[in-house]
Amino acid sequence: MEPDLFTAAAEDRRETDPASSPLAVRMRPRTLDEVVGQQHLLKPGSPLRRLVGDGAGGPAGASSVILWGPPGIGKTTLAYVVSQATQKRFVELSAITAGVKEVRAVIEGAKRAAGGYGKDTVLFLDEIHRFSKAQQDSLLPAVENRWVTLIAATTENPYFSIISPLLSRSLLLTLEPLTDEDLSALMRRALTEERGLGGAVSLPADAEAHLLRIAGGDARRALTALEAGAGSAIAKGESEITLRTVEEAVDRAAVKYDRDGDQHYDVASALIKSIRGSDVDAALHYLARMIEAGEDPRFIARRLMISASEDIGLADPTALPLAVAAAQAVAMIGFPEAALTLSHATIALALAPKSNTATTAIGAALADVRAGLAGPVPTHLRDGHYKGAAKLGHAVGYVYPHDVPGAIAAQQYAPDAVHGKRYYEPTRYGAEARYADVVEKVRERLRGAGPSGA
Repeated sequence: MEPDLFTAAAEDRRETDPASSPLAVRMRPRTLDEVVGQQHLLKPGSPLRRLVGDGAGGPAGASSVILWGPPGIGKTTLAYVVSQATQKRFVELSAITAGVKEVRAVIEGAKRAAGGYGKDTVLFLDEIHRFSKAQQDSLLPAVENRWVTLIAATTENPYFSIISPLLSRSLLLTLEPLTDEDLSALMRRALTEERGLGGAVSLPADAEAHLLRIAGGDARRALTALEAGAGSAIAKGESEITLRTVEEAVDRAAVKYDRDGDQHYDVASALIKSIRGSDVDAALHYLARMIEAGEDPRFIARRLMISASEDIGLADPTALPLAVAAAQAVAMIGFPEAALTLSHATIALALAPKSNTATTAIGAALADVRAGLAGPVPTHLRDGHYKGAAKLGHAVGYVYPHDVPGAIAAQQYAPDAVHGKRYYEPTRYGAEARYADVVEKVRERLRGAGPSGA
């Protein structure tokens, strides 16, 4: 018997005894129209629509596709819907257990089905990033010649995990994270539909909000937690899944944290102030609260980048590159793994030497500009790259620093109104001690230049 996404026996049992299957399985969409989220992939004429037969006729056949996205947002669900709706032969393999032998067997079966019965084959390959280069190579002839139409699912960046020839022969479809609205709609459907909980229990707003935080954008996790909460409520003879019941059922307390209210800003402020105060343990506590509350990891990463310049600056010049790298990593990987990156950055920033001179320096400069202390740019610094500039005195007398020893020319750079102002006052903390020595030597070299009008 060929491998299939769901065997006939499992299907029969699910029909006769729905409770034998997990809620997440029972609530899988049966058609593309029931899919929650991913609407950008489900428009008329889209590759997935054509795979199930919507407008798939004509000389342009359905394309192979690679579905890329984090766990729990619908990759396997989309493949399941295709398996139910398509008139094509549907075969499933998992890269965790299958190898080249199994792939070749599917391809040979696809050739026989096409030649003997005129029936096309759709191959769903889950976790394709686990295939080696040689294993992925074995798919190329079948995809190129359309002996099979491939639906491959991956949680890893396909540009790093999938060979270029296979990428070029397939359409890359990026699945977007499910929103709270998507998950709420899914849970409401599960609560009311007969194949779900059939209206046996209700879900108040505070318990739903906690389930959304637990889910973290993962539909499977949301339905699993909902089923646990519903089972606990029913066992206690309750008609409502209370917040306390959810906490007991999933062993995870609700974090008292309103992402849209004061607590959002209070906890974020406490995180930054703990980093500023070099209390690494307090900083990690507030970071954990933000993570558990379902805070957007990109928001946390942005706050860390600001802290790197605001509170550390040149005392540790590596702090900002580290925070930027963390933000880029967070954007690429998302939760739950992003928690490790945010912890890495938070610990490094909390233990770094501190200096706020970048903050005070630009603050003082901005204050002078806003107070009207600006004035014209000295004529020797003005643009001299156009005809007639010399007649206006622009760039005349400018000394090119690289032409003098030490590459520091004793000439005026600031406008007269702020000439001699000292905005940057370095500390002696960490690496900034070096800058403190350098800036004094540079200012000494520049000190011979008087006001431009003198």
